[in-house]
Amino acid sequence: MAKSLMLHLAAGAVWAVSLNAGAAAWTPLLDQNLSQFEVWMGIPHTSVQGLSAGTETSEDCHKGVPMGLNADVKRVFSMTEDGGEPMLHVSGEIYGGLTTLAEYENYHLSFKIKWGEKKWAPRLDQLRDSGVLYHCHGEHGTFWGVWKSSLECQVQETDLGDFIQIAGPRAEIRTSKVEGTKRPRFDPASAAYSSGYISAFPEPDAPHGEWNHMEIYAVGDTSVHVVNGLIVMVVENARKKDGSPLIRGQIQIQSEAAECFYKDLQIRSITGFPDPIKSQLRLKPEAYFHRKGVL
Repeated sequence: MAKSLMLHLAAGAVWAVSLNAGAAAWTPLLDQNLSQFEVWMGIPHTSVQGLSAGTETSEDCHKGVPMGLNADVKRVFSMTEDGGEPMLHVSGEIYGGLTTLAEYENYHLSFKIKWGEKKWAPRLDQLRDSGVLYHCHGEHGTFWGVWKSSLECQVQETDLGDFIQIAGPRAEIRTSKVEGTKRPRFDPASAAYSSGYISAFPEPDAPHGEWNHMEIYAVGDTSVHVVNGLIVMVVENARKKDGSPLIRGQIQIQSEAAECFYKDLQIRSITGFPDPIKSQLRLKPEAYFHRKGVL
């Protein structure tokens, strides 16, 4: 029997999730040839060495001509091993996106991530940053010449599981304001909704150099971010820029000026949220899965 545990803190509810078997079989996404992905490289910083003649560079990596599709000449995304198992090394040296060839709908994505040591311009003095973009759609390079229109599960030091809307999509998250901070924070008990950049709560990051286990559950136009076993974000009513439901797309792993490693990247199909999650969600009645009878 699947079990769930709800812990209550003064600042809000912390949701812990323990899942059993019974879902579809896992599909591993990593292999030594990255055969299930394509790579899009953005605009290198002016400090990057060893580029092909004529490659355009930029001080902010936002403006200019991107390197483009499958032009990863610096091997920003490469495969290695950890204990005999495939592991993705993201050097971070150039902004880029490792994008699944397939699109996915109604799924459970699971992966582990840890930080390396290297940082690169233009983020030498900023938090180490990456990200997993999901429901990616449209053209490569829509945002900053690098990433697709999408929803982001943030992968950043102290900010694992934050939510960001990339290049057009919109969504709604229950939030509350936190004194002394600029961004609203996910609050499952709140009646107020916000959109934009939303901070996760709680933030159960592992210490630097240790593995974090992150998961994304996506059903219809709603998604749930889980970090190290705790629900930290619930995203509702996701919409494309044109207002149509955003329920499927590719998955894209970011390179964003910080070295990091991913392993155990796998995905499986689900027909609804597992009971330990479903029992803890407070969702608007007009949400997709209520209309479609998924719950």
